[in-house]
This record gives sequence, C-alpha cells and structure tokens, in this order.
Amino acid sequence: MSLKDKYLQKMSREARTELEQDDYALKVTDLHKDFKLPTERAWGLKQAIFNRIKGIKGFKTQHVLRGIDFTVAKGEFLGIVGRNGSGKSTLLKVLAGIYVPEKGSVKVNGNLVPFIELGVGFNPELTGRENVYLNGALLGFSNAEMDKMYDDIVEFAELRDFMDQKLKNYSSGMQVRLAFSIAIRARGDILILDEVLAVGDAAFQEKCNEYFKSLHGQQTVILVTHDMGNVEKFCDRAILIEDGKIACEGKPEKVTKAYMKLWD
Repeated sequence: MSLKDKYLQKMSREARTELEQDDYALKVTDLHKDFKLPTERAWGLKQAIFNRIKGIKGFKTQHVLRGIDFTVAKGEFLGIVGRNGSGKSTLLKVLAGIYVPEKGSVKVNGNLVPFIELGVGFNPELTGRENVYLNGALLGFSNAEMDKMYDDIVEFAELRDFMDQKLKNYSSGMQVRLAFSIAIRARGDILILDEVLAVGDAAFQEKCNEYFKSLHGQQTVILVTHDMGNVEKFCDRAILIEDGKIACEGKPEKVTKAYMKLWD
C-alpha cells in the first residue's frame, strides 16, 4: 500500500473525497451536443404559412453527443477514437470551449491548451516570429510568457533562419512544423490534439514521437486520432466514440480491437 493510500485511510470520507476529486485534470459529465440542420426552405409567404400551420420546421435536430461521461487523471495520456461522424471532433471542441453543450458539464482542473487544427490563427502576411506571438495570444499567453517559450519553439521547429520571413513564403511543411511546435511548447496543464501526430517529414515525426514519450506523467494529453498504432504506442487509456456515445473504454489494446470490429 502506498503512503498516499495509507494517508487516505486516516482521513474522513468528506476530506478523502475532496482530495481524490482534485486528482482529476478534466471531468466530463452527461455531455450532450445538438446541431440544427436546415431542411426544406419555404420559398414564399404562402409556403411559410402552410409550413407553420402544419408544424413543419425549417430544420431537423442532429444529436451529435448523447450522454458522454469520462474523467481524465492528471498526467494521463488519453486517446479518443471513432469513425468519421461519430462525434469525437465535436467532443474536443466542446472541451476546448468552442461549442457550448445543450446539457452536461465539463470541469477543467488547470490550464487547457487546445490544438484542434494546425495553423489556425496564422496570418500569411506576418513573419514567422510575429505568428508565434499571435498564436500565443490566441492561446491566452502574454508577451512575457511567449518571450520565455520563443527559443524552445524555434529550436523544435528547426526554423531559426526563417523566422523573419513572411509566412506566405514558407512551404506547407514548414508551416506545419511551426504550428505544431507552438502547440507543444505553449505548455499548459492539459494539451488537446486532433490528428496532428503525422506532421512534417520522417525525421520531424520521429522527433515528435520522442517528445510525446517524454510527456508521460508530466502533462495531461488528450489525443484524437485514427491511427491505432499511436493509440497503443502513447496512450494509457482510450475511449471509442460511436454514434455520439462511448462504445468502449479501457486499455488501448481493448479499444483498438473494438474499433477494428466496426469495419467488419
């Protein structure tokens, strides 16, 4: 029995519960998210009155997330997998605060850095250096904080000789490397990544792999991916989303098998 477990045994139930609850990085409870999709449009006043009398709406409701529950421990590397349209990217956008859920709650215990799409927020008319600070501001960091991160970002991206050139002169690979380096070096307590491990050339991918190996136990990471190899390589636990619900949860190997069965 660990020292922590022995200590917990001596505590009151209320105090023990409070401490255990503080060990989570992110807690999702009964999460629901809907979208209204337009249907047949009324092309005149007569049709609009007819639709209103008949109770015909101009939209239908798509239930994308339907009661999602999970907790992520501090320092855990969680994989979220699922087929296209299953709701996993919508889930990440709710976690990041981009979407507001219809029902349920998301509790974040720490500073969350979302990285949903590579290069979002980049301005091609600005230099690489200016885009680093622009992205940092979008992530909620001050200039002083970005000053401390800047050298690490540039070193990881391997773009020091290009930082004063305009971004529009960068190749697509260079832009991806810069965007990815900003995301992983803008250290938050929780890092959310959506399909971004396969970036850059083979050498840069290997560098990214080594970086993620170093994160274990140091930072909480939530990764959405279709690559089951990365799930088994990096993740402590995984969740399979299907039709807006959690279809399977547990060890990466277990979830990988469940994912592969979806294609049988």
